[in-house]
Amino acid sequence: MPILRSLLFFLLAGLCEIGGGYLIWLWLKQGKTAWLALPGGAILILYGIVATLQPANFGRVYAAYGGVFIVLAILWGWQVDHVRPDRFDILGGAVCLAGMGIIMYWPRG
Repeated sequence: MPILRSLLFFLLAGLCEIGGGYLIWLWLKQGKTAWLALPGGAILILYGIVATLQPANFGRVYAAYGGVFIVLAILWGWQVDHVRPDRFDILGGAVCLAGMGIIMYWPRG
C-alpha cells in the first residue's frame, strides 16, 4: 500500500507540474490570455506541495520524479499536442520508469 500511495503522489505531482506549466506555456508561447498564468502558477505551487508528501528525502524523490515526469510528458504530448510517441519514446520512457522504481522502491538494508 505505501508504494501505491507513493505512485499516486508521483502521478498527481506530475499532472500538476505539466498542467500548470502548460497553462503558462499557452500564455507565453501561444499568445493566450495572461489570466492563464494565475491558475498555472497556483497549480505549480500545488505540485511543490504534493511532492513533499513522498516518504523519502528530497534528493531521492526528485531524482525518481524525473522518470515519472518524462513518461507523463510523453503521454501529455500524445493526448494534448497529438504527437504520437515512437518506439524510442516508449523505450526511453520505460527505461526512465525502471530507474525511478530502483531509486524509490528497491529494498535497502
